[in-house]
Amino acid sequence: MEETVQNGSSREVKPPVASMGIIGWVRKNLFKGWLSSFLTVITLYLLYNVIPPIFKWMFIDSVWSTTGEGCRDIGGACWSIITDNLRFILFGFYPYDQQWRPLIAMLMLFGLLFYSRDRKHWNKNLGYGWILGLFVMGLLMGGGLFGLSPVESTKWSGLPLTLLLSVFGLTAAYPLGVILALGRQSKMPAIKLLCVVYIELIRGVPLISLLFMGSIIFPLFLPEGITINKILRAQVAIILFTAAYIAEVVRGGLQGMTRGQYEAAESLGLSYWLTMRLVILPQALKIVIPPTVSILISAFKDTSLVAIIALFDLLRTTQTVLSNPKWMGFSAEAYLFIAVLYFLGCFSMANYGRKLEKELSTEL
Repeated sequence: MEETVQNGSSREVKPPVASMGIIGWVRKNLFKGWLSSFLTVITLYLLYNVIPPIFKWMFIDSVWSTTGEGCRDIGGACWSIITDNLRFILFGFYPYDQQWRPLIAMLMLFGLLFYSRDRKHWNKNLGYGWILGLFVMGLLMGGGLFGLSPVESTKWSGLPLTLLLSVFGLTAAYPLGVILALGRQSKMPAIKLLCVVYIELIRGVPLISLLFMGSIIFPLFLPEGITINKILRAQVAIILFTAAYIAEVVRGGLQGMTRGQYEAAESLGLSYWLTMRLVILPQALKIVIPPTVSILISAFKDTSLVAIIALFDLLRTTQTVLSNPKWMGFSAEAYLFIAVLYFLGCFSMANYGRKLEKELSTEL
């Protein structure tokens, strides 16, 4: 289809997708040329040889309710390892008859996160709701009041522990990272040097080394008789590690601001802190949303490293199930299950990041 323009020349006008039809869309996008046709055929061939066997293994030849011995006589997936051990994978060593408490706590957390995703709800009432929600969640997990039997934090395990380390770790790491970025941009030599040393030192070591230091080395320096909760030590290590990476991302956003933004704020008589809060940071943080979300997703997945320091998060409870001789040999099914859980968390964060970026791009 051609369209004549004012200068007498013509240009090609692409027809709407709806008017092309399925066959037209396939020809245009999949078989437009010899190279496109070749790649399409190769891709379809690979999918034909990969997807049917996987689908057959996962659903057709699989079993969902049998014993470990019964699973060894089949050729498909043994999802019985999940159905028979679901409560232990999700809640670990939390008292069996009290597992309704972490379940309610997780549902409350999901509810607060879902409600908070809408920027229209960002007000004082939301802050009060989070304070009340955190108190109720802590009460449910720890007990000791209102007739709830106390449960030691050493028995907090499974999915609740993973959510605790990730949600609260990322929430605390983000503002700390922003403060470090501002400190590294500061004109005060002492503050700048301190922030630079901290950021470079933390980024120069792996997270597992910080976890080991917090779990094994740090208690050696405490006075006799003083102990700090192991989960809290791991939480602090995750916060400090993630904040260093967020600081560098935010610093990149700050450097992307032109001098004119600062001069405009100065012409209005704004102080340094008002300039940062009202003019610079809103723009800088919007620019760095994609890399920030990537760091938060990586930090969310890195919480699985706490399994190395004997904290029974979601990964460690799954490994405990696999150590049972009854279920040995079915690690693919178990790891695939927790991979789906991690994917749901990462996808939700990525999707919200895209949504927030789109909303802010229309406002600024």
